[in-house]
Amino acid sequence: MSITQEGAAERELPYDVFAKACPSRGTLEHITGRWGVLTVGALYHGSLRFNELRRRVDGVSEKMLSQTLHALERDGLVHREAQPVNPPRVDYELTGLGREVAGRLLALIHCVEGRMDEVLAARERYDSARGAR
Repeated sequence: MSITQEGAAERELPYDVFAKACPSRGTLEHITGRWGVLTVGALYHGSLRFNELRRRVDGVSEKMLSQTLHALERDGLVHREAQPVNPPRVDYELTGLGREVAGRLLALIHCVEGRMDEVLAARERYDSARGAR
């Protein structure tokens, strides 16, 4: 597809994340917020229980993880399955849509992780040039 065709195809989409009232903006915020990215990425390789997920996403509070999971479940990215056992067991896994989104996010994450030496060097140059404290 040429750039012109791609641009025309984009204009025909019924949603526009750049428009203030577009519902896709909220979903994008749920996915790309700090905890959304990490939660979706952590679930990419399989289902996890709440506490397993909390340990994997180091630093997230119970409250924030719960809110993040609810938002992602509402958007159709995460499936929550409560097992009828005692004690209660709840597993979280990505839906098909969630797996697609996670694959794209993980590509970005791997890109950033792989280029951190450059990022850290750029930060050092920036801070040195501006006399950072």
